[in-house]
Amino acid sequence: MNYESQTMNYALCTMNYQRMASEVAKKLLQINAIKLSPQNPFTWASGIQSPIYCDNRKTLSHPRVRTFIKESLAEKSKAFGMFNMVVGVATAGIAHGALLADALDLPFAYVRSKAKGHGLQNRIEGDVRGNERVLVVEDLISTGGSSLEAVDVLQAYGCNIAGVLAIFTYGFDKALQAFEEADCRLETLSNYDALLAEALDIEYITPDEVKELKKWRKNF
Repeated sequence: MNYESQTMNYALCTMNYQRMASEVAKKLLQINAIKLSPQNPFTWASGIQSPIYCDNRKTLSHPRVRTFIKESLAEKSKAFGMFNMVVGVATAGIAHGALLADALDLPFAYVRSKAKGHGLQNRIEGDVRGNERVLVVEDLISTGGSSLEAVDVLQAYGCNIAGVLAIFTYGFDKALQAFEEADCRLETLSNYDALLAEALDIEYITPDEVKELKKWRKNF
């Protein structure tokens, strides 16, 4: 393939991914999987006051959206090249990872947040031999901590990591830096900027609220 063809293919992929990001954001807003409330922020489990709340598990209750997310994950997974196993991050990444593995006809496993307190005390659940090239699936990227912890667990077991694929990211600099330092590729179906653009387009938020939401993300 010559340079011009490579450049054209890259541009087409970028355009398709941007379209995907907008469509995913639209569907997440439609089913209230993502809510924006700049004036009355939500309180995260960590205690952080946030103008956005994201619960991608809601997509599982909406068959058409669930299928769209599954197909989008399958399409975006092509960016990682060859891999022969999908591994979800407990708990929210398990269902989406299993759906992707089913779509690709690949083995599936998942990584627990901590070792099971009884039986074999496994941290990894599934038939993992330790020589697989693995695509890790997460539902949401905030700081990236849980995803990269799962990556560490899999690498310690002997797996080779193709990267991490998630549905949505806030795009925090802290997360981007963490993945860069871990030398781990990260791809997501949608992102904070695509969400704000879509929310503004459907008049879910005002231009002034967009400024507030961008400022919050920058200062996080």
